[in-house]
Amino acid sequence: MPIEAIRQATIVVIDDIASNLRLLESTVRALGVRRVLAFSDSSLGLAWLQQNDWDLLLLDVDMPRPNGFDILRELSGRDRARSMIVMVSALTDRTSRHRGLELGANDFISKPLDLPELLLRVRNQLQMSQAARQLNQERESLERKVLERTAQLNASYQSVVRSLLRAAQHKDEETGQHIRRIGESAALIATALGQAPEWVELIGLAAPMHDVGKIGIPDCILLKPAALTVEERRVMQQHTQIGHAILSDGEDSPLLEMAAQIALSHHEKWDGTGYPQGLKGEEIPLSARIVALCDVYDALRSPRPYKQSWPAERAQQYVREQAGVHFDPQLVAVLEGIFPLLENTQTRLADASSELPGPAYQSIPA
Repeated sequence: MPIEAIRQATIVVIDDIASNLRLLESTVRALGVRRVLAFSDSSLGLAWLQQNDWDLLLLDVDMPRPNGFDILRELSGRDRARSMIVMVSALTDRTSRHRGLELGANDFISKPLDLPELLLRVRNQLQMSQAARQLNQERESLERKVLERTAQLNASYQSVVRSLLRAAQHKDEETGQHIRRIGESAALIATALGQAPEWVELIGLAAPMHDVGKIGIPDCILLKPAALTVEERRVMQQHTQIGHAILSDGEDSPLLEMAAQIALSHHEKWDGTGYPQGLKGEEIPLSARIVALCDVYDALRSPRPYKQSWPAERAQQYVREQAGVHFDPQLVAVLEGIFPLLENTQTRLADASSELPGPAYQSIPA
């Protein structure tokens, strides 16, 4: 073991007999250890150990309470690979030795002390403690590097996603604020539903990509100001499969997997009358059920060239009426409790133009 590592170690000695305490302390210092703390009062020694970082404890067993076994119990939660304990005791019976090791001691040495043996045992324990500390430092360094690399990849990935969304926006009249509102609203519902934070974060990132498939719809249909013909509507509905194809890259990406799922199924309806697959009830992925609710509510509350925005009360009543028809009834019940939060999102992320001319309450396009 490098001499500098020994010098930097912190060793604690607890023994209620002053002569033993001096002998143990001087023996340890002979190794070159600079920081040795000696306690004849076991309660003071225990208090120091619980509040500080240390490498090795030489612990007497037979003392007034707290005795050595009591101290072992109190230190049972320590990292036994980094903070080592050597029991030093005149109790040489097998039961006492087993008891100490069961309570977390790393080693046991008997009194009267064999000083060369004590030095060897102290050196060995310090080597193991130092190795554990180095391993832990390397692990923490590796974890930091992984986190940094993951953050870099996430930033690059989200940059690509934003570019994809901007490209889709050029094909559609919907604004970037609409896309942000869908992401935040979906995360609000997922949180209120009790989903795990990781899932909430995923849907917040995936939901804005729900209509990315519109990039593949001809402008003459996508931007048509009049009602669509049956054939044009069929073409428009293909944006769900196009979005799914764009986002299904075949890689192991939970974000893209959820985004593709949402793109494909966010026009499905609870009663099975939606598209493209006619899924019903819980056959529809939860993420898509959430985004369907967010998308319709946001569309109702937003002005479009063909309609004015609906008042909050009217939009909320429509959502209630569609529970069990268009929407998952459980999600509608959850939404009842967070309508104020959704309205706050509507206000905070409002479009630049709050009203556009057009007939009030016209049905939103599929």
